[in-house]
Formats: sequence, structure tokens, C-alpha cells
Amino acid sequence: MAKVKNNPVIQGVSGAIGGMVFRQMPDGSITLSAKPDFSRRKFSKGQKDHQMRVKLAAAYAKEAAKRHPIYAELAKGTGKSPYNFAFGDWFNPPVIHKVEKTGQTFYIQASDDVMVTRVEVRVVNEAGETLAKGDATQTADRVWEFVSDAAGVVIVRAWDLAGNKTEKEM
Repeated sequence: MAKVKNNPVIQGVSGAIGGMVFRQMPDGSITLSAKPDFSRRKFSKGQKDHQMRVKLAAAYAKEAAKRHPIYAELAKGTGKSPYNFAFGDWFNPPVIHKVEKTGQTFYIQASDDVMVTRVEVRVVNEAGETLAKGDATQTADRVWEFVSDAAGVVIVRAWDLAGNKTEKEM
């Protein structure tokens, strides 16, 4: 792969010409590479499943990059576009690091590569009946709080901007 900079002959060129592919990069440079040949390639089920996930991520990123300004903020000063950040966000669910209870307050530490948008806490008894349920409130970066005097099994769910959900039980 070759990189081309400041060449007025190929400025603005992108796509395939013969066996060569020209790509415009976000930083303005142009990359030149050989055209790939997939004519005899057979994909496994795992590869096909991953290709479907990539298509879904691309569809999400196309709209989300325009709709959510946080992706543009993250892209500033990098060689990536808002689309790149939205695409990556689709593949990465949030992480629940810690759940603690002090008195009647549950403290949840959760993070995501872009942002955690919602944290839900549910307290259930041994029979699985819900004793308390509600959304936690974000109090600081990565810290969410939920107040309840219920005691039992605690189930915490966290969502990110792309709609990914993570669940942790304690």
C-alpha cells in the first residue's frame, strides 16, 4: 500500500482503476493498493455471522454519527471520523466494574468506550420476585447511585449509546 500526499494529478480520486484501488483518508491523504480478489473465497459460518454484524454496525454508525454529537466530539483531533467511533461503539458493550451497597444506597461503577446512557437496578428475592426496581442516577463520571432498602439478589444492567446491554448479578 502506498500513500500519496500533495499530488495534484490524483487529488480527489477514489475508487478502483484497473487493478489499483485509491482511498481518500480522513486526514486528506490518499492510499493506493492492489484490488483484492475474492472470486474463489468461501466464507465459514463464523465469517458470515461476523459480516452480518459488520453490516448492522455500519447501518447503526451511518445514522448515529449524524444524530449523536458525542461521536463528532470524540473524533476531533484524531484521524478518525464520527462514523468510526459510532461503528466501534456498536461492537463494545458497557462494563459494570463494581456494585456496592452502603446503607440503603447502591453504588455502581460502569464505563463504556463512548458513554453509559442508563443503569437499571433490580432487587429480587429467592423466588425471583422483584422487591425493588428502578433506574440509577449518575452522580459522577462512571458512578451511578440507586436508593432502596430492599435486600436480596441484586441485578444491575447498563446500556450504552448504541443500545448494547450488560448485566451483572450479585
